[in-house]
Amino acid sequence: MDLTQAIEILQSGGTILYPTDTIWGIGCDATNPEAIKKIFEIKKREPNKSLIILVESEKRLQDLVDVPEMAWQIIDLSEKPVTIVYENPKNLPKELLAEDGSVGIRIVRNDYCKKLISKLNKPLVSTSANLSGQKSPMKFSDISEEIKSAVDHIVEDNQDKISEFSGSSVIKVWNNNQIKVLRE
Repeated sequence: MDLTQAIEILQSGGTILYPTDTIWGIGCDATNPEAIKKIFEIKKREPNKSLIILVESEKRLQDLVDVPEMAWQIIDLSEKPVTIVYENPKNLPKELLAEDGSVGIRIVRNDYCKKLISKLNKPLVSTSANLSGQKSPMKFSDISEEIKSAVDHIVEDNQDKISEFSGSSVIKVWNNNQIKVLRE
């Protein structure tokens, strides 16, 4: 089965191409620094540009960061996928963090991602399935052959679906509940 194969690849430090709650993403185990480096290489992306991670539950989110009250309100009220940038994450490799030490995390709502993360039992890196600076792929057929051939596994689910969202909103929430919209 596809899900089992994807998990085995992730557990062995590999990279996958997979459908998220927004666009197709390149992913890996977010706790594996070597796998994270592979993603930067695949995307030809500067290592100082941070990546976001996906979690499947409020519990996993709380294992990684202290969640300010304002962040819970944003998560509860948001109608579209929202990535929140948190200060002082715990137990995440430095390769994943922004220069200021923060990290962007999104609780996914789609079933495939939830199952994948839950069975992997670790957060998942998610970055758009394109070369750095190129247009984000709204559907599987928009993804370049270069990206497809660079990853270790391509998920078969949802390859015919067109993304409803071109990306998530990105909002930074400081521990003092101050907020800043980074991307609407």
